[in-house]
Amino acid sequence: MKTPRPIGEDTCEITSLNHDGTGVGRCDGKVVFVAGALPGEEVRFRYGTRKRRYDTGIAQDILRASPERVTPECPHFGVCGGCCLQHLDSKAQLRAKEGVVSEAMTHIGKITPEAWDEPLAGPVWHYRRKARLGVRVVPKKGGVLVGFRERQNAFITPLTICHTLEPRIGDRLVDVKTLLEGLSCPTQIPQIEFAGGDTEAALVFRHLAPLTASDQERIADFGRIWGFSMYSQSAGAASLCPIGLEPPPALRYRLPAFDVELAFGPLDFVQINAETNRAMVSQAVEWLDVGADTRVVDLFCGLGNFTLPLGRRSRHVTGIEGVAALIERARANAAANGLAHIAWHVADLDSVTLADLLPDRIDAALLDPPRTGALAAVSFLAERRVPRLVYVSCNPATLARDAAVLVHQHGYRLARLGVVDMFPHTHHVEAMALFLKNS
Repeated sequence: MKTPRPIGEDTCEITSLNHDGTGVGRCDGKVVFVAGALPGEEVRFRYGTRKRRYDTGIAQDILRASPERVTPECPHFGVCGGCCLQHLDSKAQLRAKEGVVSEAMTHIGKITPEAWDEPLAGPVWHYRRKARLGVRVVPKKGGVLVGFRERQNAFITPLTICHTLEPRIGDRLVDVKTLLEGLSCPTQIPQIEFAGGDTEAALVFRHLAPLTASDQERIADFGRIWGFSMYSQSAGAASLCPIGLEPPPALRYRLPAFDVELAFGPLDFVQINAETNRAMVSQAVEWLDVGADTRVVDLFCGLGNFTLPLGRRSRHVTGIEGVAALIERARANAAANGLAHIAWHVADLDSVTLADLLPDRIDAALLDPPRTGALAAVSFLAERRVPRLVYVSCNPATLARDAAVLVHQHGYRLARLGVVDMFPHTHHVEAMALFLKNS
């Protein structure tokens, strides 16, 4: 006699991996997305949401495992939403991410690249030098919770360790919890932000009620013991304030291949994975093929991550960014590195007329836009017939959309395309594309 299935459970074959890292299968002819399942597996899963066109579920038992399945490193994997692919071999993760980019190019861009480059990858553990940790006080779960949100809900996973964060913070989460438990207002501290430079590190305490003198003393002591610069933030970025008597040292990271060092603030955007970022910058500069007389522009330049290295290779560089504070930081970084020939501008790259800001001749351009892409900037550069464009993307869909404009409307070739694995063990996909203007 066949054993009846528990209510709300079923089995299915997983045929592929979705862009968010969930396994994709069919059950009774209907698509089901199963968290924790891998292609080639047969799984028993528990239903989550059931919709008209698809269902979701969570794997309960792996009835037939994929040969690419590995044991997750983290004891919190499966609950914590910080990672979703620790159960998949790292090389297989790269192939999956290449598949996401390829599918976007095929179905959205209608483009096949002339060449696929090998993925750029660095360390897969202890790589994350920026993070925003949630804080909640939940007496039934042990009091103060510190961690990332759980999968598919707003609850906080109570982390004791994190293997993707740099050890400076990933190994100190229990100590952070203890610190918070000793403060006067842990219920009024919704998050803590970590930022790590090559040598210095910082923690920013977002608080909704004033910190007492005793709170500030405890926080400052924690920083001295564990080597953090400590900050409070009561509102927006302008409210950032160091805790302690000594002015905190600047956070910095080096790009040795270009002999540049960049300073940044604890709330500034920097690329998460330091080693992968170094490889990404070197590849971008190589693909742009800049020389001493090349006129190159860097759009969405931030604090100069690509701009300063380009300045080492060329005497004509323009950097444009929409956030004024980042341009101020970029100017200071350029001056500190002896790169006085770079022109900097603050502009909304989604709407501004770039003709007034850029030189008449542009030989090469780099774009590193947010997830929304760079449609307006791409169209402007294409109309100017810029010969070489390197596009660094954190969203394959908008990369494919913008690539379609370059290729199908303006006669560019997608000469090279490759994945950049900035976020191992997560579904986040970054890519770099080289476009060349047809003669």
